[in-house]
Parts: sequence; structure tokens; C-alpha cells
Amino acid sequence: KKKKKRKTGKKQGMAAAGYHEVLYDDGDQYKGEWNGEGKREGYGVLTFADGSRYSGRFLGGMCSGLGVLSFPDNSRYEGEFQDGKYNGFGVYLRADGMKFEGQFRDGQAHGLGLVTFADGSSGRPRQEGEWNGQSLGRRCNASDAVRKAQEASTAARAQANSH
Repeated sequence: KKKKKRKTGKKQGMAAAGYHEVLYDDGDQYKGEWNGEGKREGYGVLTFADGSRYSGRFLGGMCSGLGVLSFPDNSRYEGEFQDGKYNGFGVYLRADGMKFEGQFRDGQAHGLGLVTFADGSSGRPRQEGEWNGQSLGRRCNASDAVRKAQEASTAARAQANSH
């Protein structure tokens, strides 16, 4: 059974595990599963006051596991999260059509990946290899990481569409 509650503090009114809908004082809204400690856990949708929206898994109150984070400018990240940040394999699609497919760490491109521009090209020389944030440190083949990123993106979208 679904319950609606207005939540003003972290644990106020959240003694029972299960599905709850919560509107926070700052305008953020969460609809999803909670654990018995009053933390978001399991699948949920967190809509921020600025219009950003995360649909995916939570663990210990944080975005963790597969998820889709979309922004008001129509850019989005689809893939793996850990501790509330992009972490693992995923695809970041900018509103202008540019995308990065590959590995992320602590919310940034980090590891193997590929940039594809809006025109479908990957630049000359090709923007593929080992990344550290916005810098391409070493050019090399990243096809395995790109494949894993595409798989994580597809799985995150499928999960979001099934709820």
C-alpha cells in the first residue's frame, strides 16, 4: 500500500520500511522505497526542485546501482552510480548531442571511454582512450568499456521504464 507523507526531517514520520512519497521543504520530492532506518533504499524517483530527476536504485539514502539522471537542459547520465555519483560504466549525453561512453569515477569520466560528437564523429584524432576528467590522457582502444557502458545505459533505462 502506498502512503503519502510530508517529510520535514531525515527520519521524521519514517519508521516503517516500504513505499513512501515525500515532499521535502526545499521542494525536492521522493517517491519510492525506504528501509527501516528512514533512508531511501531500493528503487525510487527523486525529483529535485530545479527539475533534475533521478530514477533508479538507492542504498543507504544515496543513488547507488543502476539509474538515470536527467537535467532540465535535456542532458542525462544513464548507468552505474555509487554514493550519489556517477561511478562505474555509463553514458553521459549532453543536450547538444555530444556523448561520452565509458568509465566514470566520483562523478567524472575516469578510465576508458569514447567521445562522440553531435555529427556522429569522434574527432581527429579520435577521442578514445584513457580519460581523467575532461582530459584524454592516453589514446587506446576502449571498445570493451564502451560496450559495457552501453549495456549499463540500456539496463538503467529499462529499469526506469519498468517502474
